Amino acid sequence: MRFADGANRLAACALLAVLAGCASVTLAPSPGAPSPSAPVGAAVVTATASPPAGPTTKEGAGSAAASRVAEAVAPVDANAQRAFDAARQALAAGRRDEAERGFLALTKSHPGLGGPHANLGLLHLQADKPVEAVAALELAVKASPTQPQYLDQLGIAYRHAGQFDKARLAYEQAIAADATYAPALLNLGVLYDLYLWDAPRALEHYDRYLALTTDNDDKVKRWVAELRKRTAPKANLASREGRP
Repeated sequence: MRFADGANRLAACALLAVLAGCASVTLAPSPGAPSPSAPVGAAVVTATASPPAGPTTKEGAGSAAASRVAEAVAPVDANAQRAFDAARQALAAGRRDEAERGFLALTKSHPGLGGPHANLGLLHLQADKPVEAVAALELAVKASPTQPQYLDQLGIAYRHAGQFDKARLAYEQAIAADATYAPALLNLGVLYDLYLWDAPRALEHYDRYLALTTDNDDKVKRWVAELRKRTAPKANLASREGRP
């Protein structure tokens, strides 16, 4: 049985961030049922310079409720900071066109900052423009190649564009950058489950996600139970027929 189609969570995500220093990254609430239209673990992205000097760290146990990533960044000039703050405030006030213009201007004046590119990518995803989202998030990753949030969002953009192998690689890179980054584990599980039809790998990543969450994610537990139920008869039949 296919999972029920959920609402597009990205539309409800606030894209607020800081431009320099320790970047605070807040994740959206736990996702609804996974569906082709619903990105899982959509993040609030940060406007950091390229690339981090040290490994990222995670505060908490990797819940889809909140996380914090510390990244060493180059100093950002005051004008760029003010421009980013203005775009952020416009976005918070619902003036999306103004925010997009502000982030776009920053990508041209300060192309080494990943956050403006990433925010543009998320705005493009909200507008159902996966090609544009991919282009923007690829630039975010180029600016900050070990930032798991950017890689995870790039995976979502690839998935929306139908590029499932690239989505898988992006999620795997996010996990390689931070093995405790739960949203990427969950997104990879959904990709294997609904798009690549690989139940064992889907279960592996769902289980790893659940092991990292501090709160009980009952929805994902239900997905796991359903997936185990769907795959169990095949295993039992193989056992009865003497097959491995």
